[in-house]
Amino acid sequence: MKILSKEERDDHRKRKSFGVRMSLFFFVVFVVFAVIIIRTAALQFVEAPKIQAEAEERASQDIPMKPVRGTIFSADNVKLAYSEPTQTLYVTFEQNFIEGEGKKNRPQLDAVLAEVLEVFKEKGDPTIENPTMEDFIGKELLDLNNVHSYGYSARPAKTGLSDGEVAYFKENKNKYEGILSFEVVEETLRRYDSDTVAVQTVGYVKKFESVSNPDSGMEMYKKIAAGLKDQIDKGLIYSRTENVGYFGLEQQYQDQLRGKNGYRKIGVTAQNTATGVEEVVPPVKGNDIWSTINKTIQLKTEDAMTKQLAKLPKAISASAVAMEIDTGNVVTMASMPDFDANVYRTGSISNSNYDAVEYLYLNGAIRSKPVSDTGKNAESVVYLGSTIKPLSVLVGLEEGLFSTGTTYNDTGIAKYGRNDSDSIRNSGSHAYGILDPRRAIEKSSNTFMVEMIGERLFNRDGAESLNIWDKHMKEFGLGVKTGVDLPGEWEGGIDYLSDKDGSSLSRMVYASFGQKGKYTAIQLAQYTAMLANRGERIQPHLVSKITDSKGETVEEFGRTVLNKVDFPDAYWDVIQQGMKTDVSGSFGDFAYKDDFARKTGTSTQDLNGKKVDNGVFIAYAPRENPKLAVAVMVPEGGFGSESAAPIARAIFDAYDEEYGLDGIPKKDIQDENAEGDTAAE
Repeated sequence: MKILSKEERDDHRKRKSFGVRMSLFFFVVFVVFAVIIIRTAALQFVEAPKIQAEAEERASQDIPMKPVRGTIFSADNVKLAYSEPTQTLYVTFEQNFIEGEGKKNRPQLDAVLAEVLEVFKEKGDPTIENPTMEDFIGKELLDLNNVHSYGYSARPAKTGLSDGEVAYFKENKNKYEGILSFEVVEETLRRYDSDTVAVQTVGYVKKFESVSNPDSGMEMYKKIAAGLKDQIDKGLIYSRTENVGYFGLEQQYQDQLRGKNGYRKIGVTAQNTATGVEEVVPPVKGNDIWSTINKTIQLKTEDAMTKQLAKLPKAISASAVAMEIDTGNVVTMASMPDFDANVYRTGSISNSNYDAVEYLYLNGAIRSKPVSDTGKNAESVVYLGSTIKPLSVLVGLEEGLFSTGTTYNDTGIAKYGRNDSDSIRNSGSHAYGILDPRRAIEKSSNTFMVEMIGERLFNRDGAESLNIWDKHMKEFGLGVKTGVDLPGEWEGGIDYLSDKDGSSLSRMVYASFGQKGKYTAIQLAQYTAMLANRGERIQPHLVSKITDSKGETVEEFGRTVLNKVDFPDAYWDVIQQGMKTDVSGSFGDFAYKDDFARKTGTSTQDLNGKKVDNGVFIAYAPRENPKLAVAVMVPEGGFGSESAAPIARAIFDAYDEEYGLDGIPKKDIQDENAEGDTAAE
């Protein structure tokens, strides 16, 4: 065997090591090329459609077009809220003004925007408020920093252009080429009946951006905004500048009224600017809402309220609701004073207009609202006063505190408490003598309610008497929502359950004659209807049907019974016969003066350390086969017979004219008589 020298051994090791390295190198090269080949194949055969779609998406974008809002009709076929064509100016930036070279051109952009504002001032409609530079830049109306928009997006600069503005911006579309371009787009402007018909009930519109932000308090729109990222249907994607319903029917039926937005597919360059429109998908008009509000009755109600408030020295507000007993239709709902909702027609409002309507836009017929920031006037809801007495008597009968034939000697004063230390008097300290439950309602005896109901219930059940009372109140819709189809309904103020409002006995006593429960006009109307139909609590509603743009019915709304109390007919007879308060001053010549049930109320409450009297009135007609229930509240109006009853009379007359309390519209009879007179001539 040949022995290798050291040099030969070293050479052999080097050649072996080189061979290993070369093998490893070729292996790595093979693996890399294999990965490249596999990845290339995957790109070509598997991911190619996706990549192509992404490329097309980058090359074109869908720009939403605002939907066309549906119409809100009155029951007598008048447009209470509708959309009319208008022209909107859109601005598209042709460069980025927040970084790089574009940032240096900000002064030039500011100068152009100043010129635009000057055109608005010179050529614009004086009834349409112009934006300001603060709106453009400070308030991000044009979204200069692309917070809400992509660079290629057109920004709305002003809605409601005049003919002069339209002509100018069309002629000067590319006047500021390289900085921005103009486009005039036909959209819609929300309009409201100029007679200001039930404005708080109808509602109005505001910008989606303003009602969907975290501080807006509008949970409905915050949820919509939160879900937009996952929205598949392009037609349901809201834009931040579109108008949406705010309060009233506009908000309640937002989904139906909105319709679907369209979109324009535009080309986009590598520099993120628009190259032109490739496709247009038009918006889909929203459905139409048919309200149960009758414009004629509503206007006569509002007129009566305005005239009545002018006569009263302290009252500055009032609310009224009239509800059909057999259908649940609300034919009038008024909260006065009101305002012209057209100040919101563009979805925003000036500071001066807001200051003017700050205490008017809320609906005092369904919620508590202040009437001023001074605290010198009563809020929109008040204690019910004597209008609670029919229900008080029902509670007494149902709880077995007395029978329909029980008599009570009314001396004009009722003492209660330890050693009879506290007392309640009748109005004017009148002593009515021997009363049965029916006459106790008719004479509006406070002492009967205190001694026969409030004190007796407490003596039997102690503090639990308040919960028993509360149960009965809620059965009649007092202290619970009525279910009316409006947002923001208030449940009422149940002061008799508050430990801060006196002892349990005093709270029970005061509740028995209407001094410890604050409720809204809609609750009072529902309660009145329940007295009329002997125990069925009907859900009030403001919409009878919804139709699509072709007039086809989408949904209809009928009579809904929420709950029912079963009392003997003898109890209801007592109530119906007892509701005959003397209101001859207002109803002396009423066609149904002997055939309608009514109850006046005068509640007292503290306001800035002083006692104020509030007027309340409830009634239904006719007594047999009742058709209409009416409730009126006049804070600080004084006696209900003097402040609230005249408004109710106007409502009954208006309803009788339009529909007929006996089922025969009196306007039809007058028309027939007029035709007969003409023929005789």
